[in-house]
Amino acid sequence: MDAAGDETRAAWAIASRKYEDEYAEHLALARTAELLPAEVDVLGRIVADADIVHPMSGHGLDDIALARLGARSVHGLDYSEAAVSSAQRRADELGIPCRYTRAAMPESGLEGACADLVYTGKGALIWLADLPAFFAEVHRLLRAGGRFYVYEAHPLVPLWDWSPEEIRVRPDRGYFAPSHVNDSFPGNGAVERQHTLSAIVMACRRAGFEIEHLDEHPEPFWRPEGTTAAAWDGRVPNTFSLLARRA
Repeated sequence: MDAAGDETRAAWAIASRKYEDEYAEHLALARTAELLPAEVDVLGRIVADADIVHPMSGHGLDDIALARLGARSVHGLDYSEAAVSSAQRRADELGIPCRYTRAAMPESGLEGACADLVYTGKGALIWLADLPAFFAEVHRLLRAGGRFYVYEAHPLVPLWDWSPEEIRVRPDRGYFAPSHVNDSFPGNGAVERQHTLSAIVMACRRAGFEIEHLDEHPEPFWRPEGTTAAAWDGRVPNTFSLLARRA
């Protein structure tokens, strides 16, 4: 692990305490958790009776939503002990078939060919230093014909200034820069990896996947409370979704 990775893990160890400190709030959200409409449009026909692995599962609310869509099982992976333990407690309390393991991708620790679907996103890929290794592990986890799905912040998002007046590109960041320091959440020196959209798509293809769906969306999946940015007015991309099939 490099120094940037060490700082990032330390930052998330602090930030993930919110999942325990705000347990009641997250439990209330879990009772009605749903995937975004754009996700359901793509995954509605895939999730039923599927065994799902969710790398970088965080608070686990998406896992509960997947189970409600008909997944047979959902296995969340996260390197934060606070995230894993609180997510397991919520799933158990609600009687949802989700289980959680502490793991740092690309080393999941799971048996190969254990999943019909690997689902991730909403602030996941930016914490991966090695995309090819990640996609190789996703490929290993999937059964033949299984699928990988990601709904994620568009790689342009780190460039958008949150000015409410007009869309501006931050002068301190670049689309082709390898990384930048996170200054929102989790903060505390966490380093985000800057993967271009082409790098993500090509790493997926080189790992042995066939792209079935790729779309860009104007809506952000996360809006900090009290913030209204011109970049969220529908004119520029803020998220993307990708579905790929293991050959």
